[in-house]
Amino acid sequence: MIPKLRGRYRPLKLIGRGGFGRTYFALDTDRLNQRCVIKQFAPQNQGTKSFLKAVQLFEQEAVRLNELGEHPQIPHLLAYFEQNKYLYLVQQMIAGRTLFQEVAVKGPYEDQDVRNLLEDLLPVLTFIHSRGVIHRDITPANIMRRKADGVPILIDFGVAKQFSEAVMYEPGTRIGTEGYAPMEQLRSGQAYPSSDLYSLGVTCLHGLTGCRPEDLYSPLEGRWVWQERLQQMGRTLSPGLVDILNGMTKDLVSERYQTAQDVLSDLQRLPKLSGSVPGWRSTASPDSLFTGLPKPPMSGPGERAGLSLPTTVLPSPLGLPGAEVSPPMPPPSNPIQPHPTHSERSTPLIPSPQSPQLPPPIPTSAPPSGPGWQEVRRLTEHQSWVVTVAFNAKRPLLVSGSLDKTVRIWDWQTGQVLHTLTAHDRGVNGVAMGSGGQVLASCGDDATVKVWNLSNCALLHVLKGHLRDVTTVAIGSQGFLLASGSEDRTIRLWTLDRGNLVKTLVGSAGMVKSVAWALDDSLLISGGLDNTVRLWNPQTAVSSHTLSGHANTVNQVAVSPNHQWIASASKDRTVRLWHLPNGDPGPILQGHTQEVNTVAFFPDSQRLVSGGSDGTLRIWRIDGTLQHVIHAHTNPIHSLAVHSHGELLASSSSDKTIKLWQWCPQ
Repeated sequence: MIPKLRGRYRPLKLIGRGGFGRTYFALDTDRLNQRCVIKQFAPQNQGTKSFLKAVQLFEQEAVRLNELGEHPQIPHLLAYFEQNKYLYLVQQMIAGRTLFQEVAVKGPYEDQDVRNLLEDLLPVLTFIHSRGVIHRDITPANIMRRKADGVPILIDFGVAKQFSEAVMYEPGTRIGTEGYAPMEQLRSGQAYPSSDLYSLGVTCLHGLTGCRPEDLYSPLEGRWVWQERLQQMGRTLSPGLVDILNGMTKDLVSERYQTAQDVLSDLQRLPKLSGSVPGWRSTASPDSLFTGLPKPPMSGPGERAGLSLPTTVLPSPLGLPGAEVSPPMPPPSNPIQPHPTHSERSTPLIPSPQSPQLPPPIPTSAPPSGPGWQEVRRLTEHQSWVVTVAFNAKRPLLVSGSLDKTVRIWDWQTGQVLHTLTAHDRGVNGVAMGSGGQVLASCGDDATVKVWNLSNCALLHVLKGHLRDVTTVAIGSQGFLLASGSEDRTIRLWTLDRGNLVKTLVGSAGMVKSVAWALDDSLLISGGLDNTVRLWNPQTAVSSHTLSGHANTVNQVAVSPNHQWIASASKDRTVRLWHLPNGDPGPILQGHTQEVNTVAFFPDSQRLVSGGSDGTLRIWRIDGTLQHVIHAHTNPIHSLAVHSHGELLASSSSDKTIKLWQWCPQ
């Protein structure tokens, strides 16, 4: 290998080799030395039939990655080119280990592990099958568990094939891995969507038993014997999951599940396992969260389960019939020690909410902040990345969500955890608070939205309908509607009082990363993987405007309190401002050295703050002038919130901490 390919890709280490090429770990010097993988096609005997087939498969993998790489669980294709008579494919590097390695190190999977794996991968198969592609080589070695978040990634599309094409090969040609590939594929090269389901089912059997397929199938009896192997190990499996796995691994195509969605539907009908029933636990008093506090005035005429909600489902004309409705993270590179002292953490739970006071500045060893902003509190109870935070408008409370599967409710004046909500089965991606301060919504990688009554921490609704992780949630200012966005590229609108699904907004070209309400809930804003900001009419479920300008993913959108501006934070390292109601472009805010993950307006609508993977908070005027830079975290900032009085900020990070920042005039 030469020192640099195309003048930018620097190979560092050989990590694999085969008969037709090598795979290298490399750095992309044009992208701040970002890690990548280079596949070099270097056959020994050119001109043979096997050589021509290998060329075809290598080129085919590049085509498939280019078509499918927009999915977050499929590696992105970065480049494909020829240099010095060799072919090269450059793709995103997935840090982690294969399921084969995982089982070898940790041992066989439990019932819930298999359920989680299927729930994670079946939507990926739905995605590739909907684009006419069959993977044809799903094995434990071709599924990577991404180290950053524990999500399984489907790799190696070298033998993937369009099933709209003829999939016949010459006699003797074997496509796929023996044991994991079904007979129709090994005998004649024919493959169908159900062929991938067979391979995924066998992969699950390997995970359950730790045994290779040849040890789980009896050729004399012509049947699988994996259940007998489990019994020998002193283990059993829930009957419903047994039926699903048997249905995936039938020998005859006609007897097998035909689509990934069919499997997923049956999986979602299974009863919850013991210990996974939605609920909450309190780390403080078992009484109401607001024990001893005056109840805030209700913002609506009716009250349902202690919530300030109207009695109607939706205001006209939206009154439509309602539909029925994570693995541990690696430690941060520079761990921060818990900041509050024991005496501080033993103070009374919540002072009177009538006029919350900011805590006095606390001596801190944190990096120096920008002029006027000082760190006053550090919250350290979460066990993984803290990816979402929100202030309560009526109480001195802060709510946070983490990839450790929990939602935590804090008294930000003392830094004490009041309650820990544990209903989510996977990581929590977003939280939102109703304007009345008593409604909380959370969403997560378990593809659900949970709606809570904060007066007693009761779980009111579990909203199901999304096919993939729910990445964002927002509650309308009028208290009628909740919007959720997902990796499945849809936005769903729900009624808060009954938890009914009333609208599904489709049309986004990529996963939805963020949603926000505007103009008294007559407009919904979204941003996502298609690099655009979209304006939606919630009554018609139609996108009225698509705002283009970002060169990469839009990570978050926010609306100014005066409803005159939209701000969008992007992976392209910029924040863009757009005029409401039509989205005319405004100033572009540039200064972050890495992607911008989060943005929020101050109450005066004249300033906004952004947070990025460079660990900084940047405070801007609406005209684009940079006012302050706060060196907040050594790790990426994933979320921030501005308190309603405008003198308190909260930032959360992959360093597992939340920091509070107070404005101190100098």
